[in-house]
Amino acid sequence: MGNEISRNSGKPRYLQIADDLAEQIRVGVLAPGAQVPSESDIMSRYGVSQGTVRKAVAELRTAGLVETHHGRGSYVRRLPPVHRKSSDRFRRSHRRGGKAAYMVEAQQAGREPSVHVLYVGPTDAPADIAERMRLATGETVLARRRRYFSDGTPTEEAVSYLPWQVAEAIPEMLSDNPGDGGIYARLEEHGHTLVEFVESVRARPATKQEAVALSLSPGSPVIHLIREAVTDRGRVVEVCDTVMAADRFVLEYRIAAED
Repeated sequence: MGNEISRNSGKPRYLQIADDLAEQIRVGVLAPGAQVPSESDIMSRYGVSQGTVRKAVAELRTAGLVETHHGRGSYVRRLPPVHRKSSDRFRRSHRRGGKAAYMVEAQQAGREPSVHVLYVGPTDAPADIAERMRLATGETVLARRRRYFSDGTPTEEAVSYLPWQVAEAIPEMLSDNPGDGGIYARLEEHGHTLVEFVESVRARPATKQEAVALSLSPGSPVIHLIREAVTDRGRVVEVCDTVMAADRFVLEYRIAAED
């Protein structure tokens, strides 16, 4: 291992390098948490260009074997994907206990979660969001954009949209930190009792902007999840538009078999 690539092979050199490094990970030469050799080391070892090395490492990222931290290099993944259980993450008991859903599931997985708030303020409702909340396209809504991290690695980016009429009556909604239990706790404190969450999920390639934000290689798969929070009066008081790194999550849903 370490230099077993050939110009005469029918397989591109970057894939040969990726296969060789993947084998080193499989047998433990590169252990979980270990740093992958630097670009210059790989270039020297295999006699290839920087572009070839970057394509090889991108293959390892796409396969979920390594994760890259800007300015620090690439590391063998230490932990498996987080299991996100729809039947558990929005329990009212979590909110009453002062814990937002993301914090609960990350801690249950043994991760250190953190959140970077990117924007909180008014915006014009995009057409699809307005339709879900039964508002006019372009009507003012509150947008709360966040990027979530697990053990320092970005895992998802989300934007919550709330009707301005609802948000302006809850001062904490306009703060970066809405308080213990997150925005759902604040909504219920102000009389918006939540009875249902409706999610639509699809997989697609990451856009260039999403790849940069989530430290993914171009074209890596993402999970695009849109969730509606519905009250006991049938009103959608929040639409959350989330993009998740597909290799960092397993989504679990409990489906009733009864009518």
